Amino acid sequence: MAAKLPFMETNGDEPKYYAVMSDFNTPEDLLRAVRTARTAGYTQLEAFSPFPIHGIDEAMGEGRSPLGWIVILCALAGIALAILLQWWTGAIDYKLVIAGKPLFALEPSVPIIFELGVLVSAFGAVIGMLALNKLPQYWHPFFNYTAHAGASNDRFLLAISATDPKFKTDEVKALLDSLGGRNTELVES
Repeated sequence: MAAKLPFMETNGDEPKYYAVMSDFNTPEDLLRAVRTARTAGYTQLEAFSPFPIHGIDEAMGEGRSPLGWIVILCALAGIALAILLQWWTGAIDYKLVIAGKPLFALEPSVPIIFELGVLVSAFGAVIGMLALNKLPQYWHPFFNYTAHAGASNDRFLLAISATDPKFKTDEVKALLDSLGGRNTELVES
């Protein structure tokens, strides 16, 4: 049996809910709905869209992604590893004087340093992106929403999480309906 996630817990016989979700016709409608929901005091929002929407991260109160720092740290680790590897093999493990050159010189090491820095940073970017996006994730309560298929085609969905401190089902439904949301429903975990 798969491990239960925190949003999948139940209290007795009553199922725990994931969110109230609604879909919107245009990206502008979704962006307006996110801004209005944030202004109303909701902080646990999730937007689903078939393509990136400029300004949605700011509207949802998201900060900058730490992925850039992950890539830079991986690149520096790759550079350090390349220098250490070439120094160890040339000056310590397999000392070989060729044409009077020193056992370790930085100049001929530059291509390997560059390539290993790029390689390790690329691995860091992919693994970091997967980890930050919590992928692979084979199931999500989002799939319990009846109109979830449109999120990959032409619909723009907004979910206000049941874990939000201000969450009250009727108020959230009324808010999303007043913002032009369609198919507004309470989604179970």
